[in-house]
Amino acid sequence: MKEVYEQNARVFKALCDPNRLMIIDLLKNGEKCACNLLEELNISQSTLSHHMKLLCDSGVINCRRDGKWMHYSLSMKGFTKANQLLAQIMEASVLIDFENSCCCE
Repeated sequence: MKEVYEQNARVFKALCDPNRLMIIDLLKNGEKCACNLLEELNISQSTLSHHMKLLCDSGVINCRRDGKWMHYSLSMKGFTKANQLLAQIMEASVLIDFENSCCCE
């Protein structure tokens, strides 16, 4: 059970950084080579590698090697899972009457 929470935490950690959100936005139009991402983001190779590792490990980004270059694309499976998790959280919160749920006076 703890593994599920750890994987969910990896997904949300991957989505809570402005640079990673920009990367996701750039990839929504299709696969891009790391060299193109570097140009568009104006960040160092090591910074891009750090962000891509977190995104790939979380499952929201796919990667493939072509010679010396890495190519990245969005993982629909990863985003579907993240969307389902958010929907479950929201569904549970709708069932709770927050105004009347506190027992403190």
